[in-house]
Amino acid sequence: MAFRLEWTRLLTLQPEALQSELAAALHWALSFGLYCSIILGLCFTSHEKVFAPLAFIIMAVLSVGLTYFVCSGLETVENMVSKTATTRPIGGPGLILANSMRPTGIAVVLLDGPSRPDGARVVVLPDRQMNYQETFPGRDIGIPLAPIGDESPWMFRSIAIDLKLSAEHLLQLYNEGLIPFLVYTGPLAVLLVSFLFIMNLSAWPLANFFLCCIAFRGVLSLETLLNSSDVQNYFIFLQKYLPLSAVVPMIFCVAAVLICLYTFLVFLARRKRGYEN
Repeated sequence: MAFRLEWTRLLTLQPEALQSELAAALHWALSFGLYCSIILGLCFTSHEKVFAPLAFIIMAVLSVGLTYFVCSGLETVENMVSKTATTRPIGGPGLILANSMRPTGIAVVLLDGPSRPDGARVVVLPDRQMNYQETFPGRDIGIPLAPIGDESPWMFRSIAIDLKLSAEHLLQLYNEGLIPFLVYTGPLAVLLVSFLFIMNLSAWPLANFFLCCIAFRGVLSLETLLNSSDVQNYFIFLQKYLPLSAVVPMIFCVAAVLICLYTFLVFLARRKRGYEN
C-alpha cells in the first residue's frame, strides 16, 4: 500500500512538479556526490596500489569538475522550473497527504480535498487496515494528530541537514563565479583526498572504509560549522590580512598540508624501519 501511494503521488504530479522534485534531489545530492566520489576514488586507489601523488591530483581535479558540472545542470533544471511554474491549486478531492521521505509511514486521503481538511478521509497506517472517517475526531482509533512527521533517527537527519547546507553554499559560490567556486571547492577536495592514509591503516579494507567515512563526516561537520554565521563573525578581524571568503579555504589548506606531512613522515619511518630490518 505504501508503494502504491508513492507511485500514485508521483504519477499525479504535473511536469513542473516533477522538475521541482528533481531539482530538490540534485540540491541534496550535490555535496553528497562530492564526498562520495572522493571516498570511492580513495578505495580504488588503495585497492589498485595507484601511485599516490598522481591519484591525489587526479581525484581532486575530477571531483571539483564533477561538482561544477552538477551545479551547471542544477541551474539548468531550476531555469526550466521557473519558466514552466504556474500557480495551481494544491489539490482537489482525493488529495493524498504522505511524507515522501518516509513512504512507509502514515498517509491520509482527503476525500473532499483541501477545501475541507476536517471532512471525510481515509487513513492508511502501516500494518493495519485502512480506516474511513466521515469527520476527523482524532480520538477513536488512535491516529496521531500530525501523521506527516519525520521519525527518522537524528543521526541521519543531521547528515542530511549538513549535506543540504554544504550544497547551498556550493551553489552560492557557483553563482558568484568560477574563481570563488574553485577557491573553496579546490581546498575542500584536497583536504578530503589527503585522508588517503586511512585506507592503509589496517589490513581490513572494510574497517578502513568506515574510518574514512567517519573522517569525512567530521569534515562535513567542520564545513558546516565554519560556514555558519556565528563562526564567520569571529573571522572579521582577519580581513586585514586576507578576504573573509578565503578564511575557510585557508583552514582547509592548512589541515590538508598537516595531514600530508604526517603521511609523508609515516612513509619515511616505515621505509627506514624496512631498511633496518
